[in-house]
Amino acid sequence: MSCCHSGESKKNIFGFIKGNKNTKNIDNSFKLHKKLVLVGNPNVGKSVIFNCLTGTYATVSNYPGTTVEIFKGACRINNVSFEVIDTPGMYSMIPITEEERVTRTLLLHEKADLVVHVVDAKNLQRMLPLTLQLIETGLPVMLVVNMMDEAEKLGIKIDIDKLSEILNIPVVGTAAALNRGIDILKRRVYEYVRKSAA
Repeated sequence: MSCCHSGESKKNIFGFIKGNKNTKNIDNSFKLHKKLVLVGNPNVGKSVIFNCLTGTYATVSNYPGTTVEIFKGACRINNVSFEVIDTPGMYSMIPITEEERVTRTLLLHEKADLVVHVVDAKNLQRMLPLTLQLIETGLPVMLVVNMMDEAEKLGIKIDIDKLSEILNIPVVGTAAALNRGIDILKRRVYEYVRKSAA
């Protein structure tokens, strides 16, 4: 069964999710316990999700031995604190650019507790091969299908639950620019790391 459908006649099983628009600044002084790494193609909304998770505070530094910038921030979800890393855009685990090499190195050596792969809902089919590569590498992966609002305007309907079942990983639908689905993302992240720690 396909999880993506085009055409207005299809039922939209994603539905509407209201996010909490009262974003609070994060206190970055707490001790970090978990590492969350955001990955994905350029222009899929990774930075927007990074800002939704961490607030406006971020540190920027070059990855050792390169000129490639890495953004780091912090957030707390319930009683779990996270270091959040926004990586340079990548298309494949087989790197071509310096940015892709940095992201691949970071993924393989930083021991992330969770790798959040952010994809554009309008181009899901083209972006899922990287999801599969991340899973095959043995990384702890969660998929975020972002820009759901834009996909819906084009008549694209995505069955998030079916996609999760097919990939056997957690999948969350978001429209991060509208703060839609961010609360669900935070809850799924928390549930994932708690379950992994059990």
